[in-house]
Amino acid sequence: MHIGFIGLGNMGSGMAANLLAAGHDVTAYNRTTEKVDALAAKGARPAGTVAEACRADIVVTMLADDAAVEAVSFGADGIVASLRPDAVHVSSSTISLALVERLTAAHADAGQRFVSAPVFGRPEAAAAAKLFVVAAGAAATVAGLAPLFEAVGQRTFVVGAEPKAANLVKVSGNFLIASVIESLGEAMALVAKGGVDVGEYLDLLTSTLFDAPAYRTYGGLVARREFEPARFSARGGLKDVRLTLEAGESLQVPLPIASLLRDRFLTLLATGGGHLDWSAIGALSAWESGGSGPTA
Repeated sequence: MHIGFIGLGNMGSGMAANLLAAGHDVTAYNRTTEKVDALAAKGARPAGTVAEACRADIVVTMLADDAAVEAVSFGADGIVASLRPDAVHVSSSTISLALVERLTAAHADAGQRFVSAPVFGRPEAAAAAKLFVVAAGAAATVAGLAPLFEAVGQRTFVVGAEPKAANLVKVSGNFLIASVIESLGEAMALVAKGGVDVGEYLDLLTSTLFDAPAYRTYGGLVARREFEPARFSARGGLKDVRLTLEAGESLQVPLPIASLLRDRFLTLLATGGGHLDWSAIGALSAWESGGSGPTA
């Protein structure tokens, strides 16, 4: 496949490298050219503009938020204006349902195809091609993208014909991860203040009741207080919780725990922790009960 790839951050750089390793022809664009140069050394073609990356059959975007996706998608030199008819835009970014609906309509009006395919997994999973892909879009288009998804992930879940369904699943999953981090932080603060070693406590939890990747990964980060460098920032966590709340409001689904998590992330940012990994909200309870804060 000839693939244009836009966005070479913590996640996108690993995904694009794995597409190259799988034998795909990749043309890469990133706002900072150093990351493009690093990928070009592995065989990618550098693109100087978004439009150049859109000369491919498929263009993948992996960007931080709605604003970044809007910036490359719309306008005279954006993706919608630059893709040829019948080409495919695959959005792997965690963005709002409203923006997904706008992209779906814009690409349809331009005679192009649009698939939403956000992923679950941290940057180390992206580098190892171990992501879980959540895809939604026209069945034939999604099926044709199987070689792309297989190159970046270990399994693909197709959740519907409407692209926004994939983003709804993605934000709901990130909401659950944030809930795990917060509840682990509260439980660890409780047992630590009672004299229990949190490392031993986590081993007990993940060997019995909660033997799951989220508990092992994020529990370990909280127990060891490994919040730097951020693999996914606290600011990103706040963004994703807000997207969850927006989805809840649009669908008239109350999400009281998501409201609490928004305030936890705001507390972390207000106390100087915006640069930390989003798992740092798990250290707030220890701080509030008399221990050191996430930034200590």
